[in-house]
Amino acid sequence: MKFMKLGSKPDVFQTDGSDARYVLSDLPSDIVIHVDGARFYLHKFPLLSKSSLLQRLIIEASQNGTDEVAIQDIPGGVKTFEICAKFCYGMVVTLNAYNVVAARCAAEYLGMTEDVEKSNLIFKMEVFLNSGIFRSWKDSIIALQTTDALLPWSEELKLVGRCIDSIATKATVNPSNVMWSYTYNRKSASSDEIVEARKSSQAVPKDWWVEDLCELDVDLYRRVMVAVKSRGRIPSDVVGEALKAYAARWLPECCDTLVDDVYSESYKHLLETIVWLLPSDKGSSGISCRFFLKLLKATVLIGAGELLKEELMDRIVLQLHKASVHDLLIPSKPPAQTIYDIQLVQTLIGRYMRHAGVAEDGIFLNNLDQEMFETNVDNESLVALCKLVDRYLAEVASDPNLSVSSFVDLATSMPESARTTHDGLYTAIDIFLKLHPGLPKTEKRKICSLMDVKKLSKGACIHAAQNDRLPLRVVVQVLFFEQLRAAGAASAAPGPNGSMARCMARLAEEEEDDDWKDGRAQQEPPTPGALKKQLGSLKLAAADHGAGDDGRRLVARSSSVANQSSRLSLSSRSRRIFDKLWVGGAKLPGEGPAGGKGSSDTSGSSQSPRSSAKPLESKSSSSSSRNRRYSVS
Repeated sequence: MKFMKLGSKPDVFQTDGSDARYVLSDLPSDIVIHVDGARFYLHKFPLLSKSSLLQRLIIEASQNGTDEVAIQDIPGGVKTFEICAKFCYGMVVTLNAYNVVAARCAAEYLGMTEDVEKSNLIFKMEVFLNSGIFRSWKDSIIALQTTDALLPWSEELKLVGRCIDSIATKATVNPSNVMWSYTYNRKSASSDEIVEARKSSQAVPKDWWVEDLCELDVDLYRRVMVAVKSRGRIPSDVVGEALKAYAARWLPECCDTLVDDVYSESYKHLLETIVWLLPSDKGSSGISCRFFLKLLKATVLIGAGELLKEELMDRIVLQLHKASVHDLLIPSKPPAQTIYDIQLVQTLIGRYMRHAGVAEDGIFLNNLDQEMFETNVDNESLVALCKLVDRYLAEVASDPNLSVSSFVDLATSMPESARTTHDGLYTAIDIFLKLHPGLPKTEKRKICSLMDVKKLSKGACIHAAQNDRLPLRVVVQVLFFEQLRAAGAASAAPGPNGSMARCMARLAEEEEDDDWKDGRAQQEPPTPGALKKQLGSLKLAAADHGAGDDGRRLVARSSSVANQSSRLSLSSRSRRIFDKLWVGGAKLPGEGPAGGKGSSDTSGSSQSPRSSAKPLESKSSSSSSRNRRYSVS
């Protein structure tokens, strides 16, 4: 820190109590000066030789027959007057960045100019300001901080503007020319480390100046940033880092602190300033989506206004796919009943879809078809956003006040083509069903209809097959497609094609029956016999369209694989359903002993009721006998 010493005589100012100050001297004091409640017992001659104001006041006091003078509203108060008085006596006075601005304002107030005496206090302090304070990075910041308490004097004397100009000039120099110390919060070092640039072997970062400016008051910070940006040498990403650091310094993370009425106005002013300082180019600002969402969260909680909210939302939608679930968990405000502001997130997603050329309902705009979407440059971003939405759904699904319609609307806000896997959606559905056990069957079916079992991974299928919270039809679909997948893998096929594809199509048609679409609340769930008949018809369709013996062998192999997996990994409900289905439907017309063996194995499962297994086995065997006799004859 720069400093300057004035005078050569020893300091002989003494204090008597809390409000009396005097000079140790053989001569008695002949004037009493009152300054903000303090009394200075001084001598007229040293004061008259330096200050034009004191000359006038002392002459007026003598004319009125008194030896007391009152000075009111002197900048800096008692301390700065004492500095000026010591200078008048020629005593040693030390000036630095903390007191030079106040002393300069007080000297101006007292009229300590060159007209009164050459090399007066104003002249000496101007020399120190120009040669010391304004040439130092940290001293300029410290001096600027002191100007706020000295308004309007510091503004009228242009001390504020000179400090700002000094700071902005240094902040915009080429980092390679930085030869002074600065504070930088390096990841590999401790916080608030003072870096000596001359001794540092590392290159000076572009944002070296960001940390030191965070100590400024919001209004001074705004003026400094305007000056920095006006020079046009600082890139947008560095400006963004500066704003991010300042918000981290002054904007609390705690929601309770944000909504405190005592500080709400100051936080609102802070938010307005930060948003106002954001780079005008929204598309290439270099500021993270997480920072924008933090500002949006504070804006919502404080109630900073719709204009501020809209400005932030316009910036967020440009990079919403880069957000995290934690960033989107914005608490709701009354009268909303949910824990988090679901509607706000859905609005952001809708705006993102429109920006990407996709409508909220998944229909492509501007005549973009499926092929165009898959080759679009934003395809990866949409897929990333879809995964984010599924994770967000899983997080908010535990909210007991979250309605089915809100869940469905948020899940369907993304186009189906962007949801490459339904594992995340299944997780969200499972959590919602678990935390909302009293849902009617129709609403359960409505939620589960969002999920495509063909897009579930093997692990998710295993979990779903054992999930008692899912409707019975969904479990059957999972079991069927999982055994098709296992059969396709066993035959080294790349996927379900040919007869398998026709089988899938048949099941897709079954999903669209009126019972499933209408979701009749009073209708009982399908009986095992009905499900057995449905799945058996699917297998028959696969056999009829499956290129002869190959199709029958594929279905028979599927039956065997499904029976084995069901006994090993399924829950009791799913296992019983699966066994009943395959006992009655594992055998195709004209099938040989292999089919009968499959039925026998299934009927012997420990989870299948004996009363139903034996008649089914007998019926299956007799049917096989009839078929064989018919073939021989």
